[in-house]
Amino acid sequence: MEDMSVTTLVATAAFIAGLVFGAVANKTNFCTMGAVSDMVLMGESSRFRAWMLAVAVAILGTQGLHMMGLIDLTLPASEGGAIYLTPNLGWPGAIIGGLMFGYGMTMAGGCGNKTLVRIGGGNLKSIVVFLIMGVSAYMTLRGLFGLARLELEAFNSDLTALGLQSQSMVEMLGAMIGMEAESLRLAFTLIFAGAIIAYCFKGEEFRATPRDIIGGLLIGLMIPTGWYITGVIGADEFSPTPLFSFTFVAPSGDSIQYLMSFTGSTINFGIATIGGVIVGSFLAAIGSKSFHIEAFADSTDMKRHMFGAVIMGIGGVLALGCTIGQGLTGMSTLSLGSLIALASIILGAVWGLKSLEEDSVMGGLKAMFARN
Repeated sequence: MEDMSVTTLVATAAFIAGLVFGAVANKTNFCTMGAVSDMVLMGESSRFRAWMLAVAVAILGTQGLHMMGLIDLTLPASEGGAIYLTPNLGWPGAIIGGLMFGYGMTMAGGCGNKTLVRIGGGNLKSIVVFLIMGVSAYMTLRGLFGLARLELEAFNSDLTALGLQSQSMVEMLGAMIGMEAESLRLAFTLIFAGAIIAYCFKGEEFRATPRDIIGGLLIGLMIPTGWYITGVIGADEFSPTPLFSFTFVAPSGDSIQYLMSFTGSTINFGIATIGGVIVGSFLAAIGSKSFHIEAFADSTDMKRHMFGAVIMGIGGVLALGCTIGQGLTGMSTLSLGSLIALASIILGAVWGLKSLEEDSVMGGLKAMFARN
């Protein structure tokens, strides 16, 4: 172990964490789109509560690491800190990108996480979604679609003009009441995460479903695990690993590029977790004898998945993350931008589900606001 480079140590640990993530997601059927779908179409909230439990656990674990001094969430992104707490609040991208991602994942049959889990389970449709989503994400990061992204970023809000150093909700509250953010962090974390946990366990059906409880707990724990891998294992005096945790849209593009230029590329946390999730899901599927090959039903099915993959890739980059990247990892930092992105993703998913019901984009939008 002493002879291994920091890069190799981080990638190895990330792959193992990805294995756990993929296996748990497969066995517990942890899926954001499925959770929203259950709520909207069937009125069942157990999977949504499982997902919210993961959010609460991610917040508690991540804030705990910060308060213990193991990671530094206040470190600027330019110095290797987390990307979610910059003072440049990208609310336009969070809203537009979040809506696009949420809508796209309903068309593509699942978010980035579910796409990887389904690949491990033998779903050929998800391989197509992964490739298109990854390419679209990369085009938005560094390619043709990046021109539109830069235009959108011109409308971002610079919070330093308000005397803020980040978009942390803790810092914002502190500025409002005249207190230091660090003095408020523990109380804010316990109240915020505690309220979410109370909501989760208020549901009788959720309390009676151990699978959902275990899924929420374990997936939530993977987020601080990711921060620990990059922030502690990846700590290096000369070349520290950027502070990072689970997210699946941009790393999908990085993974495709890595596979195409392996000899000239360097693996990172995101690429390693992509591989780990797929392999972990595959092993879980083989172990439970649920592995089976699934292909597109017809050309309409294929076109819908391809369309969803494109706007997931674009939307995920605009929003700085997916249901995991913003919904869990971003939220664990208590970022206002992540909260905006999460709300937009959920709203976009509801719109997508209603559009499928109505067989019309505008019909779905009208159905969202129609009274029952």
